[in-house]
Amino acid sequence: MKMPFDQNSLVKDIVNIFPQSSDLFKKNRLDFCCGGNRPLAEAAGEQNLDVPAILTELEDLYKKHNGTAENMEVWTETDSAALIDHIKHKYHRELEEELKMLSPYVTKVAKVHGDRHEELLKVYELFYELKKELLEHTGKEEAIVFPLLLQLDSADEEQRSKILSEITELEKEHDHAGSILKELRIITSDFNPPMDACGTYRLVYKRLEALESHTFMHVHLENNILFPRYIA
Repeated sequence: MKMPFDQNSLVKDIVNIFPQSSDLFKKNRLDFCCGGNRPLAEAAGEQNLDVPAILTELEDLYKKHNGTAENMEVWTETDSAALIDHIKHKYHRELEEELKMLSPYVTKVAKVHGDRHEELLKVYELFYELKKELLEHTGKEEAIVFPLLLQLDSADEEQRSKILSEITELEKEHDHAGSILKELRIITSDFNPPMDACGTYRLVYKRLEALESHTFMHVHLENNILFPRYIA
């Protein structure tokens, strides 16, 4: 997939189009906030960075996050072992990475702008609650529930009851994560930053909205495709 930006694109525009690029820019000390109104080549050159190398890294990152749209129909026809493997690699690993990378930005904007925009303090609180919930949830799925699901065909009645109980608990946790995301959307006015928001402030809202979409697709695969196979 061809990137919708190049070395002549303004750094701030690249981040607006592709928020995850901020991780690469931050690593290379490229200012995408106050100093983002410059072409990427100019900003990188000022830091004595290899522009083609930066573009290659940027392209790899873009393909990783935007290479293909998720085709849910494919997974309805896939066996459970392959589906579980897909959930772990596409959703769990990407979720862990994004929560790790997004955390410093959420902390920074709450600390810097929370006195004038009190909603950011609530965003901070909700984000870290969501982060804790999701990491515990995915850890339990991989350590306990997914292995149990794959053993269900040979399970006795007691084991089957335990597995179904675990599924019910996971669905409750999905609902709770969804309620946190709903509250985040409300408190951020549908992830629309105020007029005076800086680049990092806007970045946080964009990435929170992307996190919401990623989580919804993750939950859909489990609640509506994987779990019904066992409940039925």
